[in-house]
Amino acid sequence: MSSNSGIAVGLNKGHKITSIKKRKSYKQTSRRIKHPRTAFAREVIREVSGFAPYEKRLLELLRNNQDKKSVRFAKRRLGTQNRAIRKKDEMTRALQQERMAAKKKE
Repeated sequence: MSSNSGIAVGLNKGHKITSIKKRKSYKQTSRRIKHPRTAFAREVIREVSGFAPYEKRLLELLRNNQDKKSVRFAKRRLGTQNRAIRKKDEMTRALQQERMAAKKKE
């Protein structure tokens, strides 16, 4: 950016100013850092409340190996493709944990 000269005409026309330096914004979501306390709270909530009805349907679709259909369904419910893919991965992990728990019981 060119500095202003204080003259009303020309390439650098305008008042002389000192620019304010912007601070860097550190958002928790942009860095994807999970605090252990937050992870624990989410785990407890998931354990107590279980899955939402649309998540149960996603699990059924994934059990039947309909990955593409499950992503399309999640996209309709969640709004964006990235959220849908992330939710599908989460449900896949939940399904794997369910299967591991069933194996341990045997």
